Amino acid sequence: MAKTRLEKIADYEEQITHIRNKQKQERQKQSKEERNARTRRLCSRHGLLEKMLPEIITISDEQYQIFLEKVVLSVTNRRILDGLTEQNAATPTPESAGSAALPMTATIPKPAKTEQDEDADEGQDGSNGARVNG
Repeated sequence: MAKTRLEKIADYEEQITHIRNKQKQERQKQSKEERNARTRRLCSRHGLLEKMLPEIITISDEQYQIFLEKVVLSVTNRRILDGLTEQNAATPTPESAGSAALPMTATIPKPAKTEQDEDADEGQDGSNGARVNG
């Protein structure tokens, strides 16, 4: 039996509703995967930080924030991070390649010295860099 135009329209509307529900479910799955990946990344990175600096466990959240701000905002550390992010731009991300592709050690590029760094190096031992033979 042939369907009337109204029945066809009703069928199409039902299909549209079904597709929209599937679309909503897929978006929810994608959001959940992104949240889980972020949670794993945060736990992994903070765990590594605590492993390298166990005394960080004893400081307050405010002290932790101050520590991170000072570390992140230092010129040398910004240059290191910029170098690493430039490397990532040229290569695929480890997350897309899977965890087996992660290197056990990372090569950190040496930052170029600035006049400020050179001045700090000269003042570290209390001398101006001149040697005294004696």
